[in-house]
Amino acid sequence: MGLSVNELALPVVKELVDHCQRLGIIVEKTAQGTTIIDAGSECRGGLVAGKLITEVCMGGLGGADITNVSLDDLVLPAISVYTDSPAVSLLGSQFAGWRISVGRYTAMGSGPARALSLKPRDLFDRIDYRDSFHEAVIVLEASTRPNEEAVAQIAEDCHVSLDKLYVILVPTQCLAGSTQIAGRVAETGLHKMTELGFDPKRVISGYGVAPIAPVHPKMSRAMGRTNDMILYGGKAYFTVEAEDDEALKMLVEKVPSSTSRDYGRPFADIFRAAGHDFYKIDSSIFAPATITVSNKSTGSTFTAGRVNSDVLRLSIS
Repeated sequence: MGLSVNELALPVVKELVDHCQRLGIIVEKTAQGTTIIDAGSECRGGLVAGKLITEVCMGGLGGADITNVSLDDLVLPAISVYTDSPAVSLLGSQFAGWRISVGRYTAMGSGPARALSLKPRDLFDRIDYRDSFHEAVIVLEASTRPNEEAVAQIAEDCHVSLDKLYVILVPTQCLAGSTQIAGRVAETGLHKMTELGFDPKRVISGYGVAPIAPVHPKMSRAMGRTNDMILYGGKAYFTVEAEDDEALKMLVEKVPSSTSRDYGRPFADIFRAAGHDFYKIDSSIFAPATITVSNKSTGSTFTAGRVNSDVLRLSIS
């Protein structure tokens, strides 16, 4: 694909910059010319900022809308996402696969810049995609701004000058953070399918919807809630081209979060029981609550999983 996710995301970045006051975000330039967009660390942010950041994360190859979901008598805001270039948009851009660690600064990096730095490289090999552009856009899920060393390292890894780097900071404990994390529901589903051996290049469209977690000021609770919205309330839908319906049906049954041995408790409890060590958590939990896959080659459709309202209510109570 000759498209550049960094180039395609820039118009959305420009919208964030041009309408920062209306969106409740802060835009600043460093002495070296790097643009820092704060969507919730030292400002209020909001749903609209979170929606736009979701579209940035998707590399300009997808869209997002604010909607709602009903859990019996409980109505929560939600975000729906969609793309017709799922491998590149979701795995090549949105996936939070870049762990930034420079000195004492750490953050999870996602967004178009990953396609310049090729982090992680094996995933880009699987989707057969590389970006080549003179500007880079990275989204950092962190509560503090990156230091000069971290910004310099990001620019170096992306092969761009500091004045051509855009850094979007979006903490988990803010509304924009809750929104953009829920917006990863389709990406989570596609990543699980890929880990199970399905070729992501055979996925021709993707859609997902997930509740937006109510904001919590404590990081551990906010992290737990935002994960729960996908694990217990997220729905993903994909159109694929596959030759073997039976193999596809078996794969779909393995995707939902309910296949994990850790399923059934709020994620904050799971994380606590694992000694706050992500590597001790069964990785199969990181998936949407439900998945539906339609096979364009045969006309068959398969679905698995269910929304767990009980855990969602417990998570936000």
